[in-house]
Amino acid sequence: MMRKLIVLATAFILSVSISAQSTEPLVGADMIVFNAKITTGSLTKPEASALAVKRGRIYAVGTDAEILGLKDNNTKLIDAGEKRLIPGINDAHTHILNERSYNYNVRWEGVPTLELALEMLGEQAKRTPEGQWVKVIGGWSPYQFKENRLPTIEEIKKAVPNRPAIVQYAYNRAYLNDLAMEAFGVGTDKFPGSPETVFEKDKKGNYTGVVHSYTFTFAALELMVPQPSEKEQLSSITNAINDMNRFGVTTAVDAASIYGYPHGHAPIQQLAKENRLNIRMPFVDLQFGDTDSPTLVDAEINAVTRKYPISAGENLHPNMAHGHEYEGTGEILRLEIHDHENFDRPAVVIDEALMHKYIKEDITKLIEKGIPFRLHISYNENITTFLDALEAINEKTPLDGLRWSIEHAETITPENIARVKRLGGGIALDMKMAMHGDGFIKTYTVEKALQTPRLRALVDSGIPLAITTDAFRASSYNPWIGISWMITGKSVSGSEILAKDNRLTREEALKLVTVGPTWFESQEGEMGKIIPGHFADFALLDKDYFTIPEEAIKTISSVLTVVDGRVVFGAGKYSDLAPKLPKTLPEWSAFNHFGGYYNTKN
Repeated sequence: MMRKLIVLATAFILSVSISAQSTEPLVGADMIVFNAKITTGSLTKPEASALAVKRGRIYAVGTDAEILGLKDNNTKLIDAGEKRLIPGINDAHTHILNERSYNYNVRWEGVPTLELALEMLGEQAKRTPEGQWVKVIGGWSPYQFKENRLPTIEEIKKAVPNRPAIVQYAYNRAYLNDLAMEAFGVGTDKFPGSPETVFEKDKKGNYTGVVHSYTFTFAALELMVPQPSEKEQLSSITNAINDMNRFGVTTAVDAASIYGYPHGHAPIQQLAKENRLNIRMPFVDLQFGDTDSPTLVDAEINAVTRKYPISAGENLHPNMAHGHEYEGTGEILRLEIHDHENFDRPAVVIDEALMHKYIKEDITKLIEKGIPFRLHISYNENITTFLDALEAINEKTPLDGLRWSIEHAETITPENIARVKRLGGGIALDMKMAMHGDGFIKTYTVEKALQTPRLRALVDSGIPLAITTDAFRASSYNPWIGISWMITGKSVSGSEILAKDNRLTREEALKLVTVGPTWFESQEGEMGKIIPGHFADFALLDKDYFTIPEEAIKTISSVLTVVDGRVVFGAGKYSDLAPKLPKTLPEWSAFNHFGGYYNTKN
C-alpha cells in the first residue's frame, strides 16, 4: 500500500512540474558573447566559442549553438568577430591610489622616440597655467626610445623654460629645471634627500638639476608640488583605471599607497557607491599618516583592530564581490629594511642583524593578529636573511596557512624559492626587467640578466606565482610588455635579456597574469578562468595572442573588457557598449590633450 502511495505521489509531482515548465518563460542570459576564440584556462574544456553571463558570473560555456539557445529578449548579444577572448588580466601588484595626479602628468608610456617625448613636454608647458608644474612621473624607460638614451637636463630645460618641471625616471633619478630646483630647495635643508641622494654638479660646482636617489625621496617630492582638487583626483583615478581596462586588466591589487585606509580610499569608495569602479581593487594597506604609533606595523594593527575595524578578506564594495577588499599589510613594514630596486646602482643589501630584529618584531605581531603580509624584497641577499628570520619565527609562532608573499624577488635563487614554498608563501614577480633590464646589464653583466628572474625555475617549482606590473612609477601599467618579455626574452629596446632556457610558453605566461594572481587574493575558485561559476571578467583582444608573431605580442590591447558582467571598455565597433567617461579635469591637463598610453586617446 505504501509503495502504491509513493508511486502516485511521484506521478502527481512530475505532472505538476512538467505543466509548470511548459508555461514558464525561459530566463535568459544577461549577456552572451559568441563567435569568439575563447581560451578558458580550463583543462576540461580549453577552448570554446561562446559564453553566457548571469548576475556577474559566467554560467555556461560552449558552442555558439548551445549558448545562443540561452538568450531571451533582454539578453545583450555581442558578436566577437572570431577574435581571441581570454580571462581578464589580474595585476597582483600595482599602485592605483597613488595616481591622484594622473591627469596632470605627461605620460611617456609607449612613446617611440625621445624627440617626440620632448615635443610633448614642450606642448604641455605652453598650456600649463602659472602656478602649476609640467611633470613626467615614471612609467617609461629610456630603452623604449629609438635614441636608446635618457634625456639631458639641457633638453628638459629647453622644452620647459617658464614653468617648474620634473621628469622622473622610475625611482632612479629625476631631472629638475631651474624653477623646480628653486621650489624644491635643492642644496638646502628643504629638499627631502637621504644619505644616498646624489646631486649632479657641473664643472663650476653648480647643481645641474639631475638628482639620483631612491623611492622615498621621489615620493616626498610629489607631495611638494601643487595638489589636485578632490574632483580632479576622482577624474585622475577614473582615467587611470580606464587605461588599465584598455589592456584587458579587470583586477588590480593596490599594493599599498601613501594614502591609507579608510580616508585615503575616499575616491574608490565614491566610485564604488556610484557603480563606476570599473575594476576589482583588492588592497594592501599602509598607515603612513599615523604619527602616534611607534612603527608602521603597530599603526596598521591599531587601524584595523581599533580605529577602523576590518578583517582580511572583508569587502567594502556595496555591489561587486571582491571589488574593494582588504588583503592585509605591506609592501613596506619598516623603512629601514626596504631594499630599493634601482638597477642603475648596485644592490641595496640590508644589515643582517637589523633585518632579523625588525622582521622578528613586526611579523610576529602580524601572525598573532592574523593579518596577511607582503614584503618588498628585490635581492637574494636580503631574501636569505628574511627567510632565516621567518623560519625562526615559524618555529615559535606558526604561520599556520596565513597568506604572505615576497614582492619582486628579482634575483631569488632556487634554494630560496624552495624555502618560500616550504613556508607556504608566494612570489609576486614584476616586469621591471622588461623595462629596465638594459640598465641591469650595465650594472651586473648580461650573464646575470639572462637568469633574472629565474622564470623557468619558479614556474617549475609549483610555488604560488604571479607576474605584475608594479605600475605606475617603477614600470608601465601595460601588462603586455611583461608578457612579451617572458616569451621573447627581449626588453623594450629589443635586447635579449632572458636566456632561451629561462623563457615561458604563451600558455605559461598567460597563466601568470590570470590564474596565478588569484592565490594572492584568496580567490582561486572564483577568478582566472572562463568556466561556469567564475566571475564574468574577460577581455576580447585586438590580435590573436596565440597565433600572431612573438614580436607583435607587446602591441596587444583589448577591444572589449568586461568586469562583473559589465562592459567597462570598448574600442572600434564595441566603443558604444562602454560607459562614457566623465569630462577630464582639469581642462588644461596633459591627459586631456595626449591621453594616457601613447596614441590611444579616445
